[in-house]
Amino acid sequence: MNIKDHWFTDIKHVPSPNFNERPDENDILLVVIHCISLPPNEFGNDYIDDLFCNRLNPNTHPYFREIHMLQVSAHLLIRRNGECVQYVPFNKRAWHAGASNFQGRENCNDFSIGIELEGCETIAYTDAQYEKLNEVLATLFNAYPRLSNITGHADIAPTRKTDPGASFEWSKISVFGV
Repeated sequence: MNIKDHWFTDIKHVPSPNFNERPDENDILLVVIHCISLPPNEFGNDYIDDLFCNRLNPNTHPYFREIHMLQVSAHLLIRRNGECVQYVPFNKRAWHAGASNFQGRENCNDFSIGIELEGCETIAYTDAQYEKLNEVLATLFNAYPRLSNITGHADIAPTRKTDPGASFEWSKISVFGV
């Protein structure tokens, strides 16, 4: 995998409007692992793209009526088959973490890269996802020398979030032997 101008060059791009400037675009220290499925526990559709691009139709599914007005995004999504989609360049602040704290530092969006895995907390992630995640992480850690930590959304927002959940096998992450 290659990065040019803070975008992976060899994956699908679906630019999201849900980002802004980082306070310091060189302050990329953390990767936050999330999970998402839309509707809940359903996979293999374009609803995640729609949510991250503010075009989710509230009439498509009852759950979408609750979330269609959210303005959220991650930098990257890894689908069940290992396909990657990038929404926000890595030097920009994607809106993925919300109210958060990592090692005493608030507002993790300021200094993190958000990676969504298509999945949920209770269904095993696929081998293709772990393989692609490891490839993505190796590329990111090489491209951003200050990047040194990986954590789950639940770890930086424990009173609000549970993802990536018990189904995520941290032992399958090979960067730095995490």
